[in-house]
Amino acid sequence: MATDSAAPRPPSFRLLNHISTSNIKGDLFGGVTAAVIALPMALAFGVASGAGAAAGLWGAVLVGLFAALFGGTPTLISEPTGPMTVVMTAVIASLTAQDPENGLAMAFTVVMLAGVFQIIFGLLKLGRYITQMPYTVISGFMSGIGIILMVLQLGPFLGQAIPKGGVMGTLTTLPSLFANARPTEVTLAVVTLAILWFTPGKVKKVAPPQLIALVLGTVLSLTLLTGGAGVEAGGEGIRRIGEIASGFPTLQLPHFALPQLRVMLIDAAVLGMLGCIDALLTAVIADSITRTEHDSNKELIGQGLGNLASGLFGGIAGAGATMGTVVNIQAGGRSALSGISRALILMLVILAGARLASQIPQAVLAGIALKVGFDIVDWGFLKRAHRISITGALIMYLVIALTVLVDLIAAVGIGVFIANILTIDKMSALQSKSVKSVSTGDGDLLLNPEERTLLDQGKGEVLLFQLTGAMIFGVAKAIGREHNAIGVCKAVVFDLTEVSHLGVTAALAVELAVEEAIEKGRQVFVVGASGTTRQRLEKLGLYAKLPLERTTLSRHDALQQAVAALA
Repeated sequence: MATDSAAPRPPSFRLLNHISTSNIKGDLFGGVTAAVIALPMALAFGVASGAGAAAGLWGAVLVGLFAALFGGTPTLISEPTGPMTVVMTAVIASLTAQDPENGLAMAFTVVMLAGVFQIIFGLLKLGRYITQMPYTVISGFMSGIGIILMVLQLGPFLGQAIPKGGVMGTLTTLPSLFANARPTEVTLAVVTLAILWFTPGKVKKVAPPQLIALVLGTVLSLTLLTGGAGVEAGGEGIRRIGEIASGFPTLQLPHFALPQLRVMLIDAAVLGMLGCIDALLTAVIADSITRTEHDSNKELIGQGLGNLASGLFGGIAGAGATMGTVVNIQAGGRSALSGISRALILMLVILAGARLASQIPQAVLAGIALKVGFDIVDWGFLKRAHRISITGALIMYLVIALTVLVDLIAAVGIGVFIANILTIDKMSALQSKSVKSVSTGDGDLLLNPEERTLLDQGKGEVLLFQLTGAMIFGVAKAIGREHNAIGVCKAVVFDLTEVSHLGVTAALAVELAVEEAIEKGRQVFVVGASGTTRQRLEKLGLYAKLPLERTTLSRHDALQQAVAALA
């Protein structure tokens, strides 16, 4: 795949994203294709969030435009996504329940704050750390989000409003939802799913299934599946998204309420962090296809500016969208010009055709959103996780359960904590094998023949205490255990030649072992430490406890001097 206009690695900070004119045709075609896919998705996510179709559309325009202009991934397409919509739905439901009059305004303020958090993350250069989570945790919370999105669409799918109470509210009212299901709208939703699942590959190359489902579902609802008398005639009719304002959106000033301030800040942090993860994971996918390398920190700033602008003009939050990004690249997009053109094309469509969208059935949008939720679930890993690692599978299932039943912060926090504790335990067990003490040359230590001979000459009274590799805090116990096992000897040589990292806890364990050896009247040598390892021991004051000549010798000379002192 050609990458002639791929972004070079910037030598210094650059305000704008990589915008090239060497691939105008490819970028414009990529932008048009991404805009076609974005339209039904933005409508579906806007309605699903509770903010309305217009909020989804303008979120797609504003997040996409500013992220393309100021981000760090040339081919990334940013817009409302399934994971962001799930959190946005919870934010809107919570704030409107607490303050019906100003709840929506506070929700848009949360979107602005989420953007501010993302900008701060980017300025602090935290981009490379954000996605450093175990895959079991990422898979678990993404699958959990997919399940939430599917559950929340059951109401509209069956021709009814989304029940209050989120996932649990929907699950507890399932009998009622099925009992009152409206056949016409269920049929429209099922037809939508059938189109999304069974559209032939050749047709997909001409038009995206989402757009086909949107158009065909709307036409069916106006002709064959009208649902009887409309609402205006006293009948129930088909639930539609309603009229969308055709002009530009109005400015939404930030609205704060002291009782909800803490909740708003927490929601903004969650939304911002999720947006960072979503965008950077998609950026990695874009890199793998285009053979380029994105700028994580710059991307976070671009995403933050996009969400800040979206919230200011009544749009929902967005992030890097995998589907739009891949389609953009496959259609020829190579620079940020594709993302910019997509946003402008989408804006023109909204301004010119907003009134046409008012007839779109909510059941069709529910079908589209439900399919997105299904695709978010990591089915590939779910099917084989237990074969790879039972522990990893259990962590993933726990994160899924916490995401669906508790909240995203608890799910990610507990998942990362448990995964890290287990990883540290395994690493400590492995590194503990690198803590060895021997008094003969027959051991498996890293010694040359002369040093092995010197150890044998010590006749068990000269002990070599050797550390190898990264000495993290989990190795401290092994250092103490190995030292406590030392029998009768007259000299101890602590060899740190092969230590690549010495953590604070491990350094304190070494210091304690040295002090105990000194107290027992043994000759003590500390050799081989260099770089940060030596600096850490110097700052601890370890070398001040020993004669200078016992800390500057090589391992060979220390062994030689220890053996000579026995004579």
